Amino acid sequence: MIEVAPPTEQTLHALYRDHNGWLQNWLKRRLGNAWDAADLSQDTFLRVLASAQPLAEVHEPRAYLLTVGKRLLSNFYARRSLEQAYLQALAQLPEESMPSPEQRWLLLETLQALDELLDGMAGVVRRAFLWSQLEGLGYREIAERLKVSERTVKRYMAQAYEHCLMAES
Repeated sequence: MIEVAPPTEQTLHALYRDHNGWLQNWLKRRLGNAWDAADLSQDTFLRVLASAQPLAEVHEPRAYLLTVGKRLLSNFYARRSLEQAYLQALAQLPEESMPSPEQRWLLLETLQALDELLDGMAGVVRRAFLWSQLEGLGYREIAERLKVSERTVKRYMAQAYEHCLMAES
């Protein structure tokens, strides 16, 4: 395996200095909010820092930052949508069943983590996994719903468990 050197402090600094303002403005136009744009811009540079892509090989830095930024923007909107659905579900609860602000925060964090985990699974694998875990369906019932064999469901479940284990590492 080839070892990829992390970006040097100098090249990352130059990338940040030369393009952070541009990226923040681009994000601000999409979000209509300078605070969220600044957060996503920082997250973009953190992803670049953690990336295996050597910065010396990036010939179009704005295109590269835009690709990373668009992915983070998509995740941001998905998180916001999940949060809105959660808040709507909470609004349906009777007052005495309402979780405390701390419990709501923990539940939302857990939902977001689960959403990110499940997002990496193929749709059919995710459905099989959720039916098994949330509804307690057996492989035969899942196979009937998906119109596939039980053996295929077993393969889907193995993929789901493998995906979860890989995400933990």
